[in-house]
Amino acid sequence: MALACGIVGLPNVGKSTLFNALSGTALAAAANYPFCTIEPNKAILPVPDPRLEALARFFPTAQVTPTTLTVVDIAGLVRGAHAGQGLGNQFLSHIREVQAILHVLRCFEDPHIVHVEGSTNPIRDKEIVDLELQLKDLETLSRVISRVEREARLASNKEAQKHLETLNRAEAHLSRGQNLRTLELSLEEHAYLRSLGLLTLKPVLYIANVDEGSLPHGNQHSQTVAEIARQEGALCLTLCATLEAQLVTLSPEERKDFLGLYGLEAPALPKLIQAAYALLGLITFFTAGPKEVRAWTVPKGTSAPKAAGEIHSDMERGFIRAEVIAWEDYIACGGEEGAKATGRMRLEGKEYLIQDGDVVYFRFAV
Repeated sequence: MALACGIVGLPNVGKSTLFNALSGTALAAAANYPFCTIEPNKAILPVPDPRLEALARFFPTAQVTPTTLTVVDIAGLVRGAHAGQGLGNQFLSHIREVQAILHVLRCFEDPHIVHVEGSTNPIRDKEIVDLELQLKDLETLSRVISRVEREARLASNKEAQKHLETLNRAEAHLSRGQNLRTLELSLEEHAYLRSLGLLTLKPVLYIANVDEGSLPHGNQHSQTVAEIARQEGALCLTLCATLEAQLVTLSPEERKDFLGLYGLEAPALPKLIQAAYALLGLITFFTAGPKEVRAWTVPKGTSAPKAAGEIHSDMERGFIRAEVIAWEDYIACGGEEGAKATGRMRLEGKEYLIQDGDVVYFRFAV
């Protein structure tokens, strides 16, 4: 899958530290998962999934392959980015290329790390980023509305007239200082606006980056961010990027002891990766055999033939049917044979939509 999340925020809020921690996770996994590769501003991360490890116990398999998530480190934004200030053009073009946003907000005080706005105020920082993205979206909509208005003047162009109504609603929503992801839209309207590459339509996960002393419960700043996220219907995760970057360098035994010092049971990065994966609207299905137990990524709502095509195009072209066992049934029945014996394996055709956790064997002929 080419889908990616972009790490976004003002300068000096902890974006690079968080990205380095995530990159360290991928590098640490490289011995087991050689497809994990790192570029200067991109990390391809294995998605933690206990279901995969549970499936692997049923096979003396040669390889266990998780699914992955691509994360892009995007240059810090400053006021005026929509007009090209700072690295504004680069920043906004990179956001346009990702499908979801990981918005890092500084929730820590540190006199040695200068804040670009002079003080720690995550809500103000959020509003700066929101405003720049909203202004860029308004600029985009202005151009599109001019074109669609001409098309809508033709009495027979009902589609353009319908699009114009959607565009005007979106423009009015942005003009009130609201992000497009909070605008109530039909599936058709959402798909149309998404095709325009609008920035504030992208789903967001807010990351409240606190200092080590504020763990494990966060602080007043992070609690404010969590409340704002709740009001928006968005996800929020509180973590300490500095601590997470240290944890990836430790052995499992050292990591456990280190976490205990801060009252934590586990690192936050696995939760972050899983949340970002879900933010993209992705689900996981599994294939299991003696050579490999593997997790595969598809968008929610993917048909069985399309899912088969993720494995090989021949499988989609020659799709016959899918033998499907829900992951819970696979484990409860002790594997494939037990699931078959108890009637838990289903035969599904071309119309079947893959569900998260399905263990699938595709039958095909070419």
